Amino acid sequence: MRHHRSSTTCASLLVATLVAAVLVLGPSPGPGLSSASAASESAYLVGRGIADVTGEPGENGMMGYADLAQTTTGIHMRQRARAFVVADAASGERVVHVVADVGMIFQGVRDAVLTKLEQRYGDRYSERNVMLTATHTHAGPGGYSHHNLYNITTLGYHEKTFRAVVDGIVASIARADADLAPADLSLSTSQLTNANVNRSKQAFDRNPEADKAYFPNGTDTRSTTLQVQRDGGLDGIINWFPVHATSMSTGNTLISPDNKGYAEYVWERQVRGVDYIDDTEPDFVASFAQTNAGDMSPNLNLQPTDGPTKDEFENTRIIGTRMFDAARDGLDSDKRSLGGGVDSRIVYVDLSKVDVRPEFTPDGKPHRTCSAALGASFAAGSTEDGGGGLPIFKEGKDGGNPLVGLISGALYTGSPELKACQSPKEVLLPVGDLDLVQQKLPVQLMRIGDFYLVGIPAEVTVVAGLRIRQAVAEAAGTDLDNVLVQGYANAYAHYLTTPEEYDSKEYEGASTLFGRYEQPAFAQVASNLGSAMDDGVDVPLGEKEGDRSVWQLPSPSGAVLMDAPQIGHRFGDVLTGPAPTYRPGQQASVVFAGAHPNNGLHHGGSYLAVERKVGTTWQRVADDGDWSTKFRWAREGIAASKVTITWDVPPGTPSGSYRIRYFGDARNLLGTVSSFTGTSPVFGVSS
Repeated sequence: MRHHRSSTTCASLLVATLVAAVLVLGPSPGPGLSSASAASESAYLVGRGIADVTGEPGENGMMGYADLAQTTTGIHMRQRARAFVVADAASGERVVHVVADVGMIFQGVRDAVLTKLEQRYGDRYSERNVMLTATHTHAGPGGYSHHNLYNITTLGYHEKTFRAVVDGIVASIARADADLAPADLSLSTSQLTNANVNRSKQAFDRNPEADKAYFPNGTDTRSTTLQVQRDGGLDGIINWFPVHATSMSTGNTLISPDNKGYAEYVWERQVRGVDYIDDTEPDFVASFAQTNAGDMSPNLNLQPTDGPTKDEFENTRIIGTRMFDAARDGLDSDKRSLGGGVDSRIVYVDLSKVDVRPEFTPDGKPHRTCSAALGASFAAGSTEDGGGGLPIFKEGKDGGNPLVGLISGALYTGSPELKACQSPKEVLLPVGDLDLVQQKLPVQLMRIGDFYLVGIPAEVTVVAGLRIRQAVAEAAGTDLDNVLVQGYANAYAHYLTTPEEYDSKEYEGASTLFGRYEQPAFAQVASNLGSAMDDGVDVPLGEKEGDRSVWQLPSPSGAVLMDAPQIGHRFGDVLTGPAPTYRPGQQASVVFAGAHPNNGLHHGGSYLAVERKVGTTWQRVADDGDWSTKFRWAREGIAASKVTITWDVPPGTPSGSYRIRYFGDARNLLGTVSSFTGTSPVFGVSS
């Protein structure tokens, strides 16, 4: 229950403010804070932060669909990281939750973030209390993993994109740390029934009826929202809803945070008026996180870019809007206040050799995981969401290719242990033995009051998530509704299916790396963390894989030797101007003589600005973080670039004079990068 302020609380507010200052400026918090913090009227101190994580917009392979032809050619909307720091006002214990608009969080990213946080804050932020998660957009630049499998379609490693992701995440946490203030927390849940569909229903139907009963039609429709209220107003939210960020298809080459990012944008920018360039301390932050989205697709007609419409941009907007509506309209639905402390545990486990106890397996017998392997259906890709699947493979038995059966049979003959673990999967690629993927993986448990979040480094199906939630709820002594799985957390291990789903040999099962009993293994580890948290005991960190950063081979794609404008032009010249006037609903377009966008990523800024003349000044009304704009880059010849900027004039745009500006950076033969600006002729908007 919330406590309302009165004149008698001035002293306690002063104490809370002093505690916040100590948490922000002082050394890592300790027991000495507890007596002062207890006087505060709020149980928590909460900070919020947003920062840019956009990678290379030109000629960088995109992460998610594994399609060599999908390389970046510009920006529709920027990628951002959103961080929330939650501290227990009584004890000073804190946790950090980050949602980044990227395809995956890789271990190398996590390690680099933690190193930078340690350099800045000492032991305030650590392995244990920092959870990094991804929205799993398939429309962001790739090449930022330190495990080679994920850099194949980007033709190698992209250091600039890696640094963009790491530095942006660190900046979001730093801003959240500086933003700490007394806050009340509450949790609400609602149902969202028209934003996801089970793309692997055949596999789902293999589960026991008791499990399927939780998910009518095979979908998880629960939308859960953590609300942050400060000074009586809603200052931030974290929403969890399971749906793949695959509304944008493999044919798209513009950077986009996809449906999750659009939901964030609507609440922050369109509803609350956040300016991502000017507002380093925004009044509102909205994170839209994933949960068990492994088999949940936004393509409601089970075909790429099909459902609700056949337009990928419109589908992104519709699914994002539905997530936003469910979270906002459900703020008072099944709402309860959170109280109590915060806590966290993490352990690294070698998933290639976990002995799974009988209480976690469907047949009640002990089993063992094994070295990671991908099945034939992995190479087919997800037919419902699209991707870079090879046409010689299909989902299902043998991946639609009898040759796979011969390969798998030879591997199984050579290793009966592999067969016992991975069968009935037709093994196509033993990625663990080839050292292409991470096998020592983090599992994390975070608690805020009686709300538990299980960080799993995989794409978890809804029933696999249910079983992990049940294991943690039983171990921690709490209700099932108090536990959520946070997928795509801290590292990446492909998919996580139940043993029953695994047997169907669909794409998700073929991508469950560590064999038929991987899900029970994760449930066992998560249960152990729940028991440790309930008992108040620490757990050893476990053994991590070594640093791989020095072994990365730079990708030649996206590299810039030099820029040169078109013959007879200078950088920033207008090649094609706008029409004299536009009406709302029409698209304004300008083409500039440009330069390669990878010369400068413009974090905290923009490659473009749409400006309106107000009196004698020009005021920015849109930039490359807005839904209404698109920044497209194309190479012309060897060194010239053509930049096309479009602006879809929104409904309600005031009549007046407008112009479009382009901000570029050109590299000369000596490697010196110089900034330049292009400005379009003035055009009118007539409402």
